[in-house]
Amino acid sequence: MKRLLPLLVLALAACATPSARPHTDRLGLDALTAAVETGAYQRIEAIIVERDGAILYERYFGEAGPDTRIDARSAGKSITALALGAAIDDGMIASVDAPALAYFDAEAPIAHDSPVKRAVTLRDLLTMSSALDCDDWREESPGNEERMYETRDWTRFALDIPATDGYVRDAQGYGRFSYCTAGAFLLGRIVERAAGEPFDAYVERRLFAPLGIVAPEWRRSPLGQVQSGGQLGLRARDFQALGRLVLDDGVAPDGRRLVSAQWLREMTTPVRQANSDDGYGYLWWTRSFSAAGARRYHSAYMSGNGGNKVVVVPELDAVVVVLSTVYNQPTMHRQSTDLIERHILPTLRL
Repeated sequence: MKRLLPLLVLALAACATPSARPHTDRLGLDALTAAVETGAYQRIEAIIVERDGAILYERYFGEAGPDTRIDARSAGKSITALALGAAIDDGMIASVDAPALAYFDAEAPIAHDSPVKRAVTLRDLLTMSSALDCDDWREESPGNEERMYETRDWTRFALDIPATDGYVRDAQGYGRFSYCTAGAFLLGRIVERAAGEPFDAYVERRLFAPLGIVAPEWRRSPLGQVQSGGQLGLRARDFQALGRLVLDDGVAPDGRRLVSAQWLREMTTPVRQANSDDGYGYLWWTRSFSAAGARRYHSAYMSGNGGNKVVVVPELDAVVVVLSTVYNQPTMHRQSTDLIERHILPTLRL
């Protein structure tokens, strides 16, 4: 019997393995599962479809499982927007119209200081429309995020970015859209200073703990500064919980209000047109996703390099999480959007 015990333990462990990787499918999305498993969609790690708080589809692929923390890259920016809204709700930040550089007097002098830079507000950084000469989509931009990663002090790098020549605001008070991770990083530093505690500690206390989100994997600068501009590893269900928080107007499952409904409305209202398909609010994207070319559903979503998407669809009361690690590939966002539009939305709308 003693000789058989190790074999019995191994057998039981093998039997227990499937329960560690839940494969829920109440939507009949066999074609979606097959498409991912046969490689029609590349490097998909996890998919969750939730409606009215109930998980309808949950699958993990490759080596990923429910406890795998996936770096969803710039999707983390949207969490920074939630944190800033919480800080405003807490009375720590007056408004999004506060001047950003006012929080960094200790860093003076700032390179390229000017009235134009001093006029940059939190709203400008939230909407990617500030005067900073910062564009992650242009390699030659002085504020390109890859340049930031080459430095030790990311705060100093972001503060020293020069202003764009000829910067102007439109009739609504916004400048041109220019995607700037360094600006989102500065917003995290502002929340940190306003709250009087590290950014990660504030986020975990105010947002993550009430939602059951544990052991997040934050990226930090060489000086230990938290990358609030993205590169945060969370579980698929953690991203689903954040999407549900937005759909539930900022109220956690236990009834606690974490963020005001007014902030969430502002955050997910597009004020800039980022490209032909997407609008941009406060570090959240907006788009009308098509259900297999038929009806369209206006949605707000978190988005990150690799094809990562956390989509909230108010009309369907649904959250769709697609975590993917096709980093830096031209097809990364297209395949996630195709997966959502071709397979998921047509089933949810029935």
